[in-house]
Amino acid sequence: GPAASTHLPRCSASTAKSLLFRFLPFLRWLPRYPIKDWLLGDIISGFSVGIMHLPQGLAYALLAGLPPVTGLYSSFYPVFLYFFFGTSRHNSVGPFAVISVMIGSVTDSLVPSEDFLESVNSTNVTMVNEARRDAARVELVATLTILVGVFQVALGLLQFGFVVTYLSDPLVRGYTTAASVHVLISQLKYVFGISLGEHSGPLSLFTTFIEICQKLPKTNVGTLVTAIIAMVAIFIVKELNHKFSAKLPMPIPIELITIIVSTGISYGVNLNSKFGISVVGHIPSGLKPPMAPNIKYFGQVVGNAFAIAVVGYAICISLGKIFALKHGYKVDSNQELIALGLSNFLGGFFQCFAISCSMSRSLVQESTGGNSQVAGVIASLVILVTILKIGELFRDLPKAILAAIIIVNLKGMFKQFADFRTLWKSNRVDLMVWIVTFVATLLLNLDLGLGVSVAFALLTVVFQTQLPHYSILGHISDTDIYRDVVEYKQAQEVPGVKIFHSSSTIYFANAELYSEALKKKSGTNVDRLIEKKKKALKKLKKRQKQAEKEKAKRQKVLPRAATIRALCPAPPLSSGVGCHGNPRGLLGTAPAAGWGACSGWSGERLVGFGWGPRCHHGGRFSLHTVSVIAQLERGNFFSQTITKHHFFASVHDAVVHVTGFMYMRLPAHPLPLSCACALGPAPSAAK
Repeated sequence: GPAASTHLPRCSASTAKSLLFRFLPFLRWLPRYPIKDWLLGDIISGFSVGIMHLPQGLAYALLAGLPPVTGLYSSFYPVFLYFFFGTSRHNSVGPFAVISVMIGSVTDSLVPSEDFLESVNSTNVTMVNEARRDAARVELVATLTILVGVFQVALGLLQFGFVVTYLSDPLVRGYTTAASVHVLISQLKYVFGISLGEHSGPLSLFTTFIEICQKLPKTNVGTLVTAIIAMVAIFIVKELNHKFSAKLPMPIPIELITIIVSTGISYGVNLNSKFGISVVGHIPSGLKPPMAPNIKYFGQVVGNAFAIAVVGYAICISLGKIFALKHGYKVDSNQELIALGLSNFLGGFFQCFAISCSMSRSLVQESTGGNSQVAGVIASLVILVTILKIGELFRDLPKAILAAIIIVNLKGMFKQFADFRTLWKSNRVDLMVWIVTFVATLLLNLDLGLGVSVAFALLTVVFQTQLPHYSILGHISDTDIYRDVVEYKQAQEVPGVKIFHSSSTIYFANAELYSEALKKKSGTNVDRLIEKKKKALKKLKKRQKQAEKEKAKRQKVLPRAATIRALCPAPPLSSGVGCHGNPRGLLGTAPAAGWGACSGWSGERLVGFGWGPRCHHGGRFSLHTVSVIAQLERGNFFSQTITKHHFFASVHDAVVHVTGFMYMRLPAHPLPLSCACALGPAPSAAK
């Protein structure tokens, strides 16, 4: 009717506005931007980060095997675009060492320098045509970056932000530590001033290192001295920045100072011609027009693109959540995927390489007073001015200086070797994930290493569900708390009740293990009892037939006592036959993932052990009660014997029910006690 027609546009407009604000988060916070409180801090922070972007952009382009100017492009376009789409206020996006070395492995394998050897003046001497090689590599990497962006945007739109949960913290740290070793080895040729062949694939890291060792006698001493002096100076000043961070208004831009001083010295002394020190060379000024990707590369780089997309996002969202928790705001994981994806996708058309977030730049952005991505815009404008006017002045910058900047910035990742000792004390399984990730990434290179690492991490999850901790819980007096009776001396078993607990979810792969553990912990041979029950039922049916033939006056069902004698024969409970040793109540607890093996029995009636509807369920669920019961109803679990009244919100409620039901009966005639299923929080052991 009219009401519906007037309501629909209003609803649609509201939905459209909500979607717009979601995909363009700056529309939500920019109109409320507190200029007086935040602007000065963002300006200072933006200049500080922009000054860091300049040397790091040049250096990480070198690491990716690309012309230095592409590093400046990658420090401008994606950073500017992230302002519109990102939800983290403190992340500094842009070139990052791990992503750059992953890109470098692709360029070395698909566009090796050997493909561009040309003879000099029709002689036997050959040289690499760097202009042609660099143009081919830029085309390849631009295509790779666009594909990375496509993957990230697609995952974000499909709400697949959770995919990063498959990259556990030990896996990411082990991977980045191994990647830092790859970065270090790749930069040694610039430190020693030697030329190397390009190696790719498994064991390429060791092949490169062996070649470096073989060519050490050919070291260019001038290059080595330049690199060592730069590394020492940068390291000392960075340590001073860290020590006096509270007193300094902004960190001393030692990287920028180093490249300015070294460029000046190189130009004045002519280091390239006199001492053979390799320099950056021509850096074109101005921005390039957009270029279309080369579709023929898609099939060759699709695997690498997906790996780079996932690793780049994992690093970014990890940093974003750290800063969000510290400063009290929320980061949208799916929107971060879209923001990174669009930054990469659009940047790829302008000769950028894939980007992520840098820990060092993000910490500077936060510590110098940055409060929003306005700081990122200012940093990108600093790079824009450099591209347009200043970049060409760095043509005499020694490559050894850029290598020194990269190596010193690896310090934070090398500190992750301390994880070994920490994980040894806290969690050996996580330690195994860390070690396997580290070794696989060193041996198999960055792309295959990531795949092996994720597969191993998932296997450890399966392995842990296959071998959970099974325990019998006891009650801690004067509380409603239940703990493992082996680990906690104060926990005492409830008389007549066994509370069985599994630390893992119950599903098809571990249901048999669960049932075996339940038999063992309860101390009852259930299979034997089921066999006795079948024999007793067979005898009962035989007696009923005899009774019908005799046409006796009794037309009622056999008395309860007869049933007791049939199911639990004459020998007393202490004789070791029949129902000997059976607890009057059994409570099972385990985190839910469906229902698994279960058992329950009592003095009068033994109920089977298995999946059927006659089974008193021993599973304990941490899911919402309604959803668990609905799932059981769909599986035709409930019957006249087992009803919804067997489910309780906690273990304590179930115990109270069972014990109360027991003591209402006469001791001489123990009647059937239902096995209860407890819903609610897991009774996990205290830390």
